[in-house]
Amino acid sequence: MGKKYSEIPDKLKQFIEHQKIFFVGTATADSRVNVSPKGMDSLRVLDANRVIWLNVTGSGNETSAHVQENPRMTLMFAAFEGNPMILRIYGNARVIHKNDPDWKDKFALFTPLPGARQIFELAVDLVQTSCGMGVPFYDYTGEREQLNKWANKKGEDGIKTYWKDANQESIDGKPTHIMEKNT
Repeated sequence: MGKKYSEIPDKLKQFIEHQKIFFVGTATADSRVNVSPKGMDSLRVLDANRVIWLNVTGSGNETSAHVQENPRMTLMFAAFEGNPMILRIYGNARVIHKNDPDWKDKFALFTPLPGARQIFELAVDLVQTSCGMGVPFYDYTGEREQLNKWANKKGEDGIKTYWKDANQESIDGKPTHIMEKNT
């Protein structure tokens, strides 16, 4: 059934690289727990203990606010086809903003996405699998294009205005620092 590892084994790295969706979980000591689904070819395994993912503009910015106060992060993947499995990756994350020195090198690892606002780097300290036998089968039929179209239509200035209006605080009032670190 389930196994624990101190790093990402090659077979699990391959599993991760084939997934079309993953889930991110974060919280501060006194905030709501946030769980967000992510897709869009936005995750890279850098090595056995480091994962990065590109975050694009959305309706909230909970993960950024949480990680800046409490770096704990969990990534979860589930097999929706093939053999059943749930994979969780635990560790401490940091936010990389556009004005940070390593943004350029990390961003170059991704196909650019409109509305990109942060990169998260997760230092992995535990990898855990579990059976996943209760996870149903689902067929992947493609990516949604609405978010890319929305961001392209807004343009760079419109995205910055959106950040100012909707992405500066978590739902619990925690700061995201998006304006001072991305503009």
